[in-house]
Amino acid sequence: MKVVMYTDGACKGNPGPGGWGVLLQATTDKGLTELELCGGERETTNNRMEMMAVIEGLRALKRPSDVTIYLDSKYVMQGITEWLAAWKARGWKTAAKQPVKNVDLWQQLDAIVQGAGHHMNWQWVKGHAGNAGNERADGLANQGIPS
Repeated sequence: MKVVMYTDGACKGNPGPGGWGVLLQATTDKGLTELELCGGERETTNNRMEMMAVIEGLRALKRPSDVTIYLDSKYVMQGITEWLAAWKARGWKTAAKQPVKNVDLWQQLDAIVQGAGHHMNWQWVKGHAGNAGNERADGLANQGIPS
């Protein structure tokens, strides 16, 4: 199955109440199916919500898929594609020998990426630049912020 996933996080204050949003678009032999997901936490950070969007989007996939993930977070993009292997090799420490921030979520994301059987293509997009999928994910992230 081919899946396009748009993810975003939002925070009112950083830290503060935050939300995450996901737009999943699956193409099967029956056509295009869309699923919108959102959620949030009362006290969190923008980076954590960006990560939760990706984690929850991947968790929603019930079978191995060919997934293209569009995200506007350079933190998540670089973390998953550039930094993760070195963090793991150093026992979840940065190059400066400091503990990796949000290690609980990085470990969850790593487990999903390694264990779910998906083929993933990570694509960074500029936020708030008119990308329809990213704008929908942003709206969902804001919807997920607890009041």
